[in-house]
Amino acid sequence: MKRTLTLGGIAVGLLASAAVAAPAHADSVPHDTLASTNFAAKQVAAFWYGQNKANLVNATPYAVETTLPTKHVSSGGASADSKAGVVGSSGDKSASSGTSKNVNLPKTTGKVFFIGADKKPHWCSATAVQSQYKNLVATAGHCVYDTKSNKATLDKWVFVPGYYQGKTPWGIYVGKTAYTHYDFDVYEDGDRDYAFVTVYNGVLPTSGSSKSYAHTYETSLQAKWAKAKLDKDKAYSHVTIQSVVDTRHVVKEGTRDSRKVYVKRDDWKKLNPEGTPADGPFKEGTGVTDKEYRFKPRGWDEGKASRDGKAFYLKKGDKYVVRTYWINYDVDYRLTGRALSIGLKDVGTLGSNVGGQGLAYNQKIGTGMFVFGYPSGSHPDGNHAFSGKTLKWSYGKTFKAAAPSMKAEELVGIKSSFTGEGAIGSSWLYRYSSTKRLGYLNGVTIAVSDTDGNKRIDTSVSPYFDGETLAVYKTAAKNWSGKIV
Repeated sequence: MKRTLTLGGIAVGLLASAAVAAPAHADSVPHDTLASTNFAAKQVAAFWYGQNKANLVNATPYAVETTLPTKHVSSGGASADSKAGVVGSSGDKSASSGTSKNVNLPKTTGKVFFIGADKKPHWCSATAVQSQYKNLVATAGHCVYDTKSNKATLDKWVFVPGYYQGKTPWGIYVGKTAYTHYDFDVYEDGDRDYAFVTVYNGVLPTSGSSKSYAHTYETSLQAKWAKAKLDKDKAYSHVTIQSVVDTRHVVKEGTRDSRKVYVKRDDWKKLNPEGTPADGPFKEGTGVTDKEYRFKPRGWDEGKASRDGKAFYLKKGDKYVVRTYWINYDVDYRLTGRALSIGLKDVGTLGSNVGGQGLAYNQKIGTGMFVFGYPSGSHPDGNHAFSGKTLKWSYGKTFKAAAPSMKAEELVGIKSSFTGEGAIGSSWLYRYSSTKRLGYLNGVTIAVSDTDGNKRIDTSVSPYFDGETLAVYKTAAKNWSGKIV
C-alpha cells in the first residue's frame, strides 16, 4: 500500500456543507495477501493457539488514535450514488426492524486478532458477512492495513467469532486475502476505511507442543540474517538475539564484535603470570586502567587488593593509584526462538458455522441501526464503562458526519456510548432480526467522539456504504479460500 496520510493527530472540523469528494476508483479493487499458503496459515493458527492461547488472552484493544476531539462530529456530505439495495444474508431478505429490549446477539460477530506495529497482539471487532464461499469477514480498514508503520497489512491476522476469554467456540479463521477501496489503499481516505477479508476454513486444536531453537553465531550480521529467515518462516515465535561474551576467546583490543570486560586481578594474572608492571608488556587483548588521585581515597591500602578483587592499590610518585584489570573477549550472538507445533482439525467454513450478515448500500440517512461490538477502554472522564470481554449492542438513527482532517467528508454517525478501544470494526446492522440474528451490514465503526464536551463518548462514525462499497464487497465475495488442514 502507498501511504500518504495517517489517521494520527485527528482534529476533526465540523462542516455545515461537505466538500465534493474526488472520484473514486471502484473499477480497480486493491487486494493484499495475508497468509498465502496452507503452511503459513497453519503457523498463524499455531501462534494463537500455542502456549495455552496466551497471545489471544493477552491481546489488547487496537488503539490507533480513533477517538475524535470534542465537538468535532457534525453534518457532512454522505449521499447515495445510486438506488438503495441489499445483498441477502444467510437467512432471507425479510429481516424485521425495531428496538426490542430483548436483543439476541448475532453469532456472526467476533474479534479479529493481529500483531500491531508495536509487535504486540491486538484486536478489533468484526463480523462475518454472506458470500459465495461463506468465507468473508468485514471490519474497519485500519484493523487490517497497517496505517501505523506503513507496512502493507497487519501480521498474523485471524477472525474468532464469539470469542470470550480465550474460548474459540467456532474455531479460528486465518485471513487469506484482504480487499479494500482504491482510495483507502493509496490515500488512506477515511471515507473508505473498511475492508473485506476472505478467510480459510476454521480450525480447532487437537494437540499441541513446542520446540526450542538456539544457535550461536560469530557475528551480529549472521544472527540478523538467520532471524529474518525464521521470522519469514512464521514457524517460530519470540525470536530474539542476545550478545554473549565468549570468555574462552581473547581477542585484540578494537576487534569488531568484541567487548572489554573488567575482571578480578587473579583472573587477569592467569593470562599475565609475570606480574603487573605498570607499562607491560601484557598479553594481547589484556591491559590495565590506572585512575590517579592526589589525595588518598577511602579504603585505599597500598599493595592490597579491593574486597571484590577487581582493583589493586599502589603509588606512582606522590599519586595514589587504583588499578583495574581488563580482558578483551570475543562477542558471539545467540539466536533463540520457539517452534510451535499444534495439531489442528478442520471445522468447516465460517458461514456454515455462524451464518453471514447481508450487505445494505445507499440507504437513507436517518435509518435505524443496531451496532454490535466489543467496546473497551475508558471515557475521557476516566470511567471504564466497558471491559471488551463481552459483546455489546446499541441502537440509533444515522446522521451525516464529516472529519476532514482524516480525509473523511462523507461519513455517517450514530449516537452510541461505545468507547473507541475495542469498538473499532463494530458492525452496523440494518433491519436486524433478533429472532434470526441476521440483518444487513451497513457500516463499520472507524472512530468515536464526545460531541457535547461532557467527557463521555456519545457518537460512533462509519464510512457511508454506497455502490463503491458494494463493488469492493462483490470482488471479495467471489473469491475462494479453502482449507488449511
